[in-house]
Amino acid sequence: MKRWGLFLIIGSLIAAYAPLSNVTAQDKPLKKIYWGVSTLSPTLWIPWIAKEAKLFEKNGLDVEPVLLRGSGQTSQAMVGGSLFASSVALPQVMLAVLNGSDLANVAHGIAVQNSRLMVKPEIRKVEDLKGKKISISSLGSAGDLLFGYVLRKYGIDTTRDVVWLAVGNTAERLQALLSGAVDAADMTYPADVQAERKGFRPLLDAKKEIVYPTASVVTRRKTIREERDTVMRFVRSFVEGIAYFRGNREFSKTVLSKYLRTNDPEYLEGAYDIFKQDFMAAPYPVTKDLEAIYDIVAVRRPEIRSHKPEEFVDTSFVAELDKSGFIKKLYEQKQSIGIKQQ
Repeated sequence: MKRWGLFLIIGSLIAAYAPLSNVTAQDKPLKKIYWGVSTLSPTLWIPWIAKEAKLFEKNGLDVEPVLLRGSGQTSQAMVGGSLFASSVALPQVMLAVLNGSDLANVAHGIAVQNSRLMVKPEIRKVEDLKGKKISISSLGSAGDLLFGYVLRKYGIDTTRDVVWLAVGNTAERLQALLSGAVDAADMTYPADVQAERKGFRPLLDAKKEIVYPTASVVTRRKTIREERDTVMRFVRSFVEGIAYFRGNREFSKTVLSKYLRTNDPEYLEGAYDIFKQDFMAAPYPVTKDLEAIYDIVAVRRPEIRSHKPEEFVDTSFVAELDKSGFIKKLYEQKQSIGIKQQ
């Protein structure tokens, strides 16, 4: 834990706000776990919802978010034992497993990646990126792997034609773009809209280019074996959080406002409308239509093609909740877990 002390301090600051819900806490001691936050964006909305609505607490967990930079750092922290679980890009999970780790996706909240490559207005086509600087959160992050694949698809040599800069979270990437430090940036909502309003333009939209599951819940197989009940309680809270999110617009916007530190009503409304469509009620780990994911990983590890998608996931947690009728019951209750539907 010492190695990640700084990040845990940051995580403590993120989690320090008072909860927004009036749900009564459990009297029995809660299981303390650390959840890795790879970036500050609506993609990670659901664990924040689960925390603020006390869904984690209802399921016996005290979850503390820990802010790191990208999937590379979060996967390293998990393997090192500093994190219980986190959201890690699927290609990074595959690469980690091929390198000997025991990571496994136990849920995918979204089947696509809500990212756009925002560029300076003079960049009109992909070829114009040659010689330019592109900001990502970190090497091995979703943006690095995803847009690296897309650019190669358009004939760009991603090791020679462009310069990748690990800048940090979404706000830091936006600032780098606005200041002129970079020519392009991997952006998610609402940062992409903010950039567009400042005259920058979307060159590539990940949703249109690739099937890239995200909003994942990743943990170690060792953790699954030794603390299966805790993993189940986390996944149950995650599933409840999706239903809660869908049924409580105003509460969800308040949570996002807090974590992204923005009160812009247009951004919050837009984010809610986009992600309400994207989050899946039954967030099974995605195992189909992953040809592009395999192409991404194969650039570094060609042997990935001899491995099946099922080797990197554990579907049993969502399957148990689904087959038991738990998920169906959530939506029969009209998503009113804990507070009045809005």
